[in-house]
Amino acid sequence: MIDLHIHTSASDGTYSPKDIVSLAFKKNLRAIAITDHDTIEGTAEAVREGKKVGLEVIPGVEISVEWNNSSIHILGYYIDGTKKVLSSELNNLIRYREERNPRIIEKLNSLGIDISYDEVKTAAGEGTVGRPHFAQILIEKGYVKNGNEAFRKYLQRGASAYVDKKRLSPEEGIHLIEEAGGIAVLAHPFMIDSIGENKMEELILKLKQMGIKGIEALYPTHTVQQTLQLKTIAEKYNLLLTGGSDFHGKQKPKIHLGTGFGKLRVPYELVIRMKKALKG
Repeated sequence: MIDLHIHTSASDGTYSPKDIVSLAFKKNLRAIAITDHDTIEGTAEAVREGKKVGLEVIPGVEISVEWNNSSIHILGYYIDGTKKVLSSELNNLIRYREERNPRIIEKLNSLGIDISYDEVKTAAGEGTVGRPHFAQILIEKGYVKNGNEAFRKYLQRGASAYVDKKRLSPEEGIHLIEEAGGIAVLAHPFMIDSIGENKMEELILKLKQMGIKGIEALYPTHTVQQTLQLKTIAEKYNLLLTGGSDFHGKQKPKIHLGTGFGKLRVPYELVIRMKKALKG
């Protein structure tokens, strides 16, 4: 089995890239992909550690893009981190996050919530500060019971402390991944706001026309019916399938590496198909 959607402490996960590799090896995973939000800072360490223990590590990234007022996530696999255009644009995306974060603090403070940016940065450690780190502090201070409540009440789009940030368009995100030698894949399609089963095929077809090469069909929160629908669409439009847990460590404690909520099974065959696609 494999896991092609993993976050490390380089973004909003709680495990270091080295610890992720160690955990994946103990779980007998055959391959993993590091897909941190808008950064590839953790991939080199993970690849090195993977070589030491004999675990295949795919360098990746997860980029947030904007489409029809909805946030869509694009996964990139087999990313060449030496491409300057990639590192430059990812640095811009991180800067957009950094410009947004103090404004979230201001909104939370205006709601009577005693939270400082220093506390959030401490929670992030050496990684990029993201909304899960705000949620972590809100939980620790007793303002909410869990991450879901933190996002619902304060941090998600439309919530009282939400602040938008500049994002790339889908075309820009896909092109950036392609420029870095990677394969662009639509992440967790049924988590996209305002996109239901009746609009899914239309969205995927539009993204395919923009350059998307695959769909993340195997995902912990997808129902059997949703997974089947995505597999059918992928076959119809000759798209690759991928899957992963979206592991964040303690940020999402119920999601386990490799198995999600316990039932996720992603076969290695999907990696073989991606490698064939790369060779053309």
